[in-house]
Amino acid sequence: MEHVVRLEQVSSKSLAVVRRRAAAWELSKIVPDACGIVWNVGRSQRVAGAGRHVAVYLDDQINLEVGVEVSAPFAGHGEVIGSATPPGLTATTTHYGPYHRLHEAHGAIRQWCGSNGYRPAGPSWEIYGHWKDEWNNDPAQIVTNVFYLLVADGSSS
Repeated sequence: MEHVVRLEQVSSKSLAVVRRRAAAWELSKIVPDACGIVWNVGRSQRVAGAGRHVAVYLDDQINLEVGVEVSAPFAGHGEVIGSATPPGLTATTTHYGPYHRLHEAHGAIRQWCGSNGYRPAGPSWEIYGHWKDEWNNDPAQIVTNVFYLLVADGSSS
């Protein structure tokens, strides 16, 4: 699949998350499990405005925050804490397809950055589309938006 990468100035989005560290091969289990933990806390605490699931990759060691968008800062409950996506200039693309191919979207953004005078300036994150029943039969329709916070080459981060 071809990924069209574009620049986008984004605002910070409030999140309710759990923090995890994972090896790449563990992500397919850790991300859904963590989303479930956060979703259950959000439901039990009656958190208003819970939205799409999100995974924020904090560094190259795969320290991450996994959770859900919320409409206001989340005070925390147990291991679920408040966080936010960073604001700023991003390179972003929309990935259509199964999650195990998300690495293609990340690769497309990194390649685009190298060709266009940008480099990652910190976290990257994935925002997962609300699950639709038809995706069970056609995973090529699954929608995930991928973002990388950027700095122009030659700038200090």
